[in-house]
Amino acid sequence: MKKFLKKLYKYRVYLLMLSPAVIYTLVFAYYPMTGIVMAFKKYNYAGGIWGSPWNGFENFKFFFKSGQAAMVTRNTVLYNILFIVCGTIVQVAVAVFLTEIHNKWFRKISQSMMFLPYFISWVIVGVMAFNLFSSDYGFINRIIAALGGEKVPFYTSPKSWPFILLFFNIWKGVGYGSVMYLAAIMGVDTSIYEAAAIDGANVFQRIFKVTIPSIMPTMVILFLMSIGGIFRGNFDMFYNLVGNNGLLFEYTDVIDTLAMRALISSNNFGMSAAIGLFQSVLCFVTVLLANKLVSIYDKDYTLF
Repeated sequence: MKKFLKKLYKYRVYLLMLSPAVIYTLVFAYYPMTGIVMAFKKYNYAGGIWGSPWNGFENFKFFFKSGQAAMVTRNTVLYNILFIVCGTIVQVAVAVFLTEIHNKWFRKISQSMMFLPYFISWVIVGVMAFNLFSSDYGFINRIIAALGGEKVPFYTSPKSWPFILLFFNIWKGVGYGSVMYLAAIMGVDTSIYEAAAIDGANVFQRIFKVTIPSIMPTMVILFLMSIGGIFRGNFDMFYNLVGNNGLLFEYTDVIDTLAMRALISSNNFGMSAAIGLFQSVLCFVTVLLANKLVSIYDKDYTLF
């Protein structure tokens, strides 16, 4: 204890500087976790979180007996895998292309233009999507009609929406995601590129033999962090682009949107908390498994 107190006094300034971040994390990240107990209670306004009667696993049964649990879980996982894989490929490609552009002004303008969609609300993106794909007023269908073709009913064609959602997800996130990889590329020792050029490597050989291997640790870490949300759907995106269009639910409904509709229809906070806990546990297990698999390949690439 005496040794601990001496260290505490020695590093008092650093601990004082760290304390706001620790307090913030405890208040906004750890304290709300006590609300998990709602997943096992039949919540009512009179009793609140702690005074509501115990409900056991009844809230979980509602989700699994709804008949849609398998469908929305499948959609959530497949969409996230699609977003992670395609998003990573596009973001790395954009970062590599930006580093290969020698015109400074063109590079800065291009990066700023790609970063702009990240700050656009999903509500605005939903309006943009409607103006693009609407059967009556959509820009795409107007062009098709002007060329003599037959209009495509996008909002009644569920099979086309995986491509639409993938496009908007990549379009909105490519600017922010590419910054991460761009920073990693900037940290690569330039002497390696010079040595590769002297040895006769062309631009594509330098990209695939130097750049990609050098940023692989960053790619793996960002991939593992993305895996942590593989069972969580991007509620803002799915709700604002699809809304309550039941014709599209087979291909667009995810766990988060199902929980929201169930919460509105039944006002059951316990069921919503149960679904959230179900997602969190699955995400936690997925991160552990992915991290373990990565550690088998190379321990330097793991999160912990």
